[in-house]
Amino acid sequence: MPNRRHFFQVVVTALSCAIASSLESGTAQENRSPKSSRTLKPARIKPGATVGLVSPAGATFVKEQIGIVQDAVRGLGLVPKLAPHLLDRYGYLAGKDRDRAADINLFFADPEIAAILPIRGDWGCSRILPYLDYEKIRRNPKIIVGFSDLTALLLAINAKTNLITFHGPNGLTSWSKAQTDYFRRVLFSAETPTFQNPKNGNNTDSLIQVKYRIQTITPGKARGRLFGGNLSVLSTLVGSPYLPDLNGAILFLEEVRENIYRVDRWMTHLKLAGVFDRLAGFIFGQCRDCLPDADYGSLTLEEVLQDHIQPLGIPAWYGATIGHIEPIVTLPIGLEVEIDASAGTISMLEPAVL
Repeated sequence: MPNRRHFFQVVVTALSCAIASSLESGTAQENRSPKSSRTLKPARIKPGATVGLVSPAGATFVKEQIGIVQDAVRGLGLVPKLAPHLLDRYGYLAGKDRDRAADINLFFADPEIAAILPIRGDWGCSRILPYLDYEKIRRNPKIIVGFSDLTALLLAINAKTNLITFHGPNGLTSWSKAQTDYFRRVLFSAETPTFQNPKNGNNTDSLIQVKYRIQTITPGKARGRLFGGNLSVLSTLVGSPYLPDLNGAILFLEEVRENIYRVDRWMTHLKLAGVFDRLAGFIFGQCRDCLPDADYGSLTLEEVLQDHIQPLGIPAWYGATIGHIEPIVTLPIGLEVEIDASAGTISMLEPAVL
């Protein structure tokens, strides 16, 4: 009898420990997630506002490039402010991980800063994600914009804070009239434009669309929160706490200078991880300098996308002018949009800034 009583005491104690551990784990999970599902919007940019220049990824080896970005910011009618570690170097990175993250944290906390503009992409944003102060970012919502490797930073901030971020120009882009006008419409004027490929890359003299043609995978319209960016960068976030919830989302992807088989590999990874199964719609942009594989043969990009996306039966197309091309359009990450896969349009349903 004592042995039986002892056995039950051991079982009860073990169950109590397991329940407590489970509750603690749940609390820890809550602490890692946004405290509210409410979408946070940053304030719009006003003339004369200060823009913080940061280098969260690759190093800038030519100082003249900083001057070029400063002039671009001034050309927008804004005031540039350099981050303390902007010109640091650690191999190919713009300084140590904690220092690059500290610049981001500093500028989010600085009430003088209205927007944060990275100098360049390259590689390195994923390394700083554990060192960002997401609670500080949540308390001080402001515009942060970029593309390419910045995909990791934009998605992580949204995943952890629900703040709308922006897939758009880095500092060292052309700032052409088309790019600047769209940037102003979204971030200065709080407009709700509809994105569509320019006719023949802004060449309106041609009778037909030759360049940047839309190729519909599955026709139809869909609504959902817009997420996306660089395919290889986004793929590496799968399984981490830095990828937003893509259930019912519209996903856009782009890539540059990769062989087709690598694009296929990353798309397969997203498929096997169940990412595609949760989507409401899909867009593939440009894959600039993505070459057929060597040796005896290659799938085409069209075949890879058809293989992975067509069976989903969701509105989808490829050929959008999104990617490592000019002009770079400014798109809101985490905002609800409507897409039309036949027309190749992305329509903002509400302003992305306050």
